[in-house]
Amino acid sequence: MFNRMFSRFLCILLASTAVVAANAAVNPRVELKTSQGTMVIELYPQQAPKSVANFLQYVKDGYYKDTIFHRVIDGFMIQGGGFTEKMVQKETRGTITNEAANGLKNEPGTLAMARTSDPHSASSQFFINLKHNEFLDYPGRDGWGYAVFGKVVEGMDVVEKIAKMQTANSGMHQNVPITPAIILSAKLLTDKK
Repeated sequence: MFNRMFSRFLCILLASTAVVAANAAVNPRVELKTSQGTMVIELYPQQAPKSVANFLQYVKDGYYKDTIFHRVIDGFMIQGGGFTEKMVQKETRGTITNEAANGLKNEPGTLAMARTSDPHSASSQFFINLKHNEFLDYPGRDGWGYAVFGKVVEGMDVVEKIAKMQTANSGMHQNVPITPAIILSAKLLTDKK
């Protein structure tokens, strides 16, 4: 009797471990090399499939190469993925549906889709939260919030380094790093470390 119960417990434990391992294996990772260092981002396609597919398509297209983190507010977030070093906005594909109601929170190190006041206006730009920005969580102030779709799993020190950069106004844009924080490359990591 004990052996049968132990065997059943062991089978359940192994099955649970396999499910957890399988879920971890399906989360793609992207390496962002920046002028300030390298970070690795784990994406959450189960919770935010449209946001992840959108981000990965921009990565595969090489779109993020030579874009900058153009809005940096220490203690809040760093935003990038849409402007060149000369503050020229790059052309994007269409916008995507807001997935902020996916249960993920705008906690430190998480990536969320940047957007305008239109909840469904996100395209290429994203931001990395420096603290838990609860007011950005679903439902937010506008009934939508900002869709989290990934998290920095390596290189949070790089994010913090960018957050500490001196900023100024650049035309109509505020909080622009004086020394550009450039995304040198973005690539999908096919092998986990």
